Amino acid sequence: MSAHVHDLVGIGVGPFNLGLACLLDPLPEVDAVFLEARDDLAWHPGLLLDDATLQVPFLADLVTMADPTSRWSFLSYLKEVGRLYPFYVRESFYPLRREYDDYCRWAAHRLGTVRFGCAVERVEHDGELYTVHTRSGETYRARRIALGVGTRPRVPAGVEGVLEAGGVALHSADYLHRKAELQALGSVTVVGSGQSAAEIYHQLLAESPDHDYDLTWLTRSPRFFSMEYTKLTLELTSPEYTDYFQRLPATTRENLLREQRSLYKGISGDLVDAISDLHYQLRVAGEGPRTTLLTNTSVRSASWDGRTHHLALHHDETDEPFALRTEGLVLATGYAAGVPAFLEPVRDRLRLDEQGRYRATCSYAVDLAGEEVFVQNAEEHTHGFVAPDLGMGAYRNSHIIAALTGREVYPIEKQVAVQSFGVPEHLREASA
Repeated sequence: MSAHVHDLVGIGVGPFNLGLACLLDPLPEVDAVFLEARDDLAWHPGLLLDDATLQVPFLADLVTMADPTSRWSFLSYLKEVGRLYPFYVRESFYPLRREYDDYCRWAAHRLGTVRFGCAVERVEHDGELYTVHTRSGETYRARRIALGVGTRPRVPAGVEGVLEAGGVALHSADYLHRKAELQALGSVTVVGSGQSAAEIYHQLLAESPDHDYDLTWLTRSPRFFSMEYTKLTLELTSPEYTDYFQRLPATTRENLLREQRSLYKGISGDLVDAISDLHYQLRVAGEGPRTTLLTNTSVRSASWDGRTHHLALHHDETDEPFALRTEGLVLATGYAAGVPAFLEPVRDRLRLDEQGRYRATCSYAVDLAGEEVFVQNAEEHTHGFVAPDLGMGAYRNSHIIAALTGREVYPIEKQVAVQSFGVPEHLREASA
């Protein structure tokens, strides 16, 4: 075992821990290392469609919202790869997903603190330090841990076994890897309400004239709703709202997250319109489309009979059960965070709620002491729907770095919104 002690070991190198590594890079007083199980960084490789863009502006990169002068910014990347002026001429704030993926890889390979091929097997604590054991036999000792292991594909209750049952059934995370298999079938069904479902449906619909499949899109939502981008609504991503959300009772937070789905789980308005326009274009061209779109539809169960998937469905508004047979099935049903198994030896040191989820502090710490183990994108239930938002990364990392160093290295915005959340102090005093 190495005698060297790091100030921080980051486990997982997605955009959030990668952003932390970038922001720590100019701080010699913090000795950090970041471990990634994969041999290279790949950001949602199964969804890197050629024309897909981020749903946040380029300012929501790894570092800019904390340090706009950082050499790890998206604009620095564009300058180095010779694409700064083309991006300027393009006149869009929203980078392509493919170039964001390349940008992250660009940063990861230039940082000296990222280690690839280091899958963590278990984390232990000896009463003083954490010891991180990897499958390859390496160990890393550290005073603190930053968990950036990401989220895992979510499969709805009742259909948990469908991906292993046989046939062509997959989560949207694997879409591009198995797209050719889907398009060789006679029928394909997409299940989901958000951006990924819409992007997959749009691409399959656009390419349907070159193939021979029926295409169905099912969503539980009452409509194919677009995300709301009005400016006062976007203030719900502000530091003030995050602080307000944390102080609410747990049941209130859960109810709010359900009500706020259209703010972060909807479809971009441009894509909704593009799908409608594509339907019209295909009709004019006399090429169909052979497609069905169904809202208010829940998938209750799914089974594989060796030839087709049988979906037991329920129309939630008419309270009517019905069924669908499909050869191909794509579950664009989102992702969920969880506590990884490698933390089991230190589970008694973590703050967990009655559902086994992290109870994160305002500095994103989840250990009992509130200063040793930090989480990235596993605190939606405590901090609000912005947890998975790329624009949240630099803000969260500024808090984590302040906890690590005992000082506010990167100034943390305290007041952004023009509106008040909760009862303003001056009105509370006036009513006393």
